[in-house]
Formats: sequence, structure tokens, C-alpha cells
Amino acid sequence: MPAVSVLLPCYNSVTTLPEALHSLDCQTLSDFEVIMVDDGSEDGSAAVLQQWAYRDPRFHYLHQSHQGIIPALNRGIACCQAPLVARMDADDRSHPDRLAQQVDFLSAHSEVGVVSCRVVGFPPDHIRQGFAVYLEWINTITTPEDFRREIFVESPLPHPSVTFRKECILQAGAYQEHGWPEDYDLWLRLYLNDVLFARLPGVLLEWREHPGRLTRIDRRYSLENFFRAKAYYLMRGPLAGCDGVFIWGAGMMGRRLGKQLLQLNAPLAGYVDIDPLKIGRTRYGFPVISPADLSGELRRFARPVLLAAVGSRGARPLVRQRIVPLGLVEGQEWWFAA
Repeated sequence: MPAVSVLLPCYNSVTTLPEALHSLDCQTLSDFEVIMVDDGSEDGSAAVLQQWAYRDPRFHYLHQSHQGIIPALNRGIACCQAPLVARMDADDRSHPDRLAQQVDFLSAHSEVGVVSCRVVGFPPDHIRQGFAVYLEWINTITTPEDFRREIFVESPLPHPSVTFRKECILQAGAYQEHGWPEDYDLWLRLYLNDVLFARLPGVLLEWREHPGRLTRIDRRYSLENFFRAKAYYLMRGPLAGCDGVFIWGAGMMGRRLGKQLLQLNAPLAGYVDIDPLKIGRTRYGFPVISPADLSGELRRFARPVLLAAVGSRGARPLVRQRIVPLGLVEGQEWWFAA
């Protein structure tokens, strides 16, 4: 049994596959296997994968008709022999020490189920501002406490950067189709299962940005579907047993979150905003109140929850400064959700 299995699905990636596979071949940890799942490629990717499988017994080639990323991932994980599974995409590059460091970390920290690393985007001239801001944010989330506090903001784990315990993923139901991002869905299910996440301090993955990336072309990765996922798991976690939900932010983000929560029958009670033009108005029939009125409104409920849904850059520290004096515990009584 190898120390770690690398799960690498592939679809029409012939131009980037050689770099990705070469980065695995150069790992300082040699005790690994690579499960390469060809999801019905039509561009020559199969030939590249077969060549690697022929010349190195650690590389295993699987073929299936084109079914999509989720069937490919589940087919692959079922074939992974090791108790630890590292994800890798066919267009990214792993640092030579990536597998060694992540395997060593999980071996030394039995309480952690998923470990990631810091990542950089490449090529530099393809990195748009939004992607750069996202990379900056995820690279600041390092401890299990950070992940539990920030999990509803956005997916905090780039999928190809993680190594996880196979048992944790199978216990959570593996990869599932819900119409939103399959990786974020998995992280949220693991969160509800109290699985701990961590991130190594070094940059161990280069994440390729290009117009054909799934996050750019697949509607499951739309902003609306991210809010659908958040609302679904908020209702099954932080909002379970809650009798009053307040959303901080009556702008676009807050309205989108409120819309999804109402569709799931959440006990929405009102919105909070600092904009005097919004205070006193309503959203979906619920009042928009000022921060000064929030404490009194919260006391009307036995178990209220506050969700902060303000998406503008730099807003989170300012919102946190407003909420801390209320005595609410972040991650228990209130969460950022945008």
C-alpha cells in the first residue's frame, strides 16, 4: 500500500497534462500512486496518460465515457489504495515537497482530516483581480479555527491543493451532485461532521488560471449556486434550532442570501445596515434596522443568529468591529456568509 494516492481526473487536457504529471514524478516522496481518470477525452489526453502508466507502475490509467467531474472523482477515489488521498488537477503543478509535507502533517496530526497549502496562481498575466483577491484570502486561513469561522464566506480550500483522509470523505458520502460546486459541497459536509481543516504555511501548488477552467464555464460555480449551497448547509448547521435570523447587509449579497434562506423556510427576522437610505425600508417584507437597534431585536428571540453578508473588499474587518461589542461569539452566534 502506498503512503498516499493522488487522484487526478482529466478531460481534454493534453496541453497541460505533461507539466502536471511531471510535477508529480519529481516529488521528494516516492511512495505514492497516481490514479488518473480519463473522463472520455477527445484531444489526445488518453495517449499521454497511457504512456505514463506504461513507463511508471505508480501511475494507473482508468478510462470512462464522458460523465463529468463528479463521476470521475468517485470512480477514482474508489480505486485509491492509500488511506490518504491527494487531489491534483490536470492543469496545475505541485511543488516537489508537496506530498511529503502533507503526508507528514497528517501523520503527526491525527485530529485533522484535510490539509491544504498556500497556493499561487499562474501564469501571472492571466490572473484577474477577483482571482488575486480570492488567493490572498484563502492563504490567510491556516488554522482549524480559521476554517470553521470562514467556511460560509467562500470555499476556503482550492480542491487541487488538498490531501485528505479517505475515510473522512467516504463517511461524508464522497462527491455528490447538488447543482453547486462539488468541492465546496464536500467541505461543508465535512464541516457539519466536525472534520478539522488545516493549511501548511508554504506555497506547494501552482494553480493555473485560464478561461476554460470549470469555475469559469460551469454554471454550478455561479454566484447564485454558491448562495444556494451556503443556505442549504446553514440550515443544517448554524441555523438548526434557530428562531430568528438577522442578515447584516441589505445590499445585493444580503438580498441573495435572504432569498435562498427564505426558500428553505428560514426564520428570517430582519436586515441590518449602516446606510441611512436603507434603514427603515424592507427586504422581502422584513425591516432594515440600524446596528444600534440590533441588540434590542436580538433579545426578542431565544436563539437568534446573525449572518454578515457584505461582499465589498475591506468590509469584513469593519463589520467585525461593529459586531464584537454586541458580545456575540463568531462561529457560534454569528458568521460571515459572503
